[in-house]
Amino acid sequence: MRVWIAGMMLAVGQAMGAQQVANPVVTSAKEIYARQSAWMLTAAEQMPADRYGYKPTADQWTYGKIVAHVAQANYHVCAMLNDTTAPAGTFSDTSSKEVLAAALKGSFDFCGKALDGLEDSRLGDTITYFGGVKKPRARALVELTDDLEDHYSQMASYLRLNGMLPPSAKPKK
Repeated sequence: MRVWIAGMMLAVGQAMGAQQVANPVVTSAKEIYARQSAWMLTAAEQMPADRYGYKPTADQWTYGKIVAHVAQANYHVCAMLNDTTAPAGTFSDTSSKEVLAAALKGSFDFCGKALDGLEDSRLGDTITYFGGVKKPRARALVELTDDLEDHYSQMASYLRLNGMLPPSAKPKK
């Protein structure tokens, strides 16, 4: 695992050109996190409250479930990153838009603090992952950014299916 992290750090460092970054893996993850969290918060606000129960097909999640899942996952994964306990959630996928948007924002604030305290040198440390499985801390970091990209894609699709342009597709000002 340490070889993978070293290789990843080298690749990220090379991709960043001559710029030297003390924690290139965490720094890169924070850049992805900042972009995705901003889009997701905007998307959560953009969807009208009466459409939080929307799902394109019977087998897909509702918009509210996506928002609730991301908030819950953020709390749990970022607690793993920072060796803390995730705060107890007082929301569910059927909570109101206001409750879910606030939970999402709270989870992003929690993760921001966890990422601020994370260093590449700790990514090889063993954590207790979902299901009690032992994994390197790097797994939680990768899971965080992948989950945000995955579920933002869902949110963007649901917005488009409801006639709205998602935040990532809006023209740059």
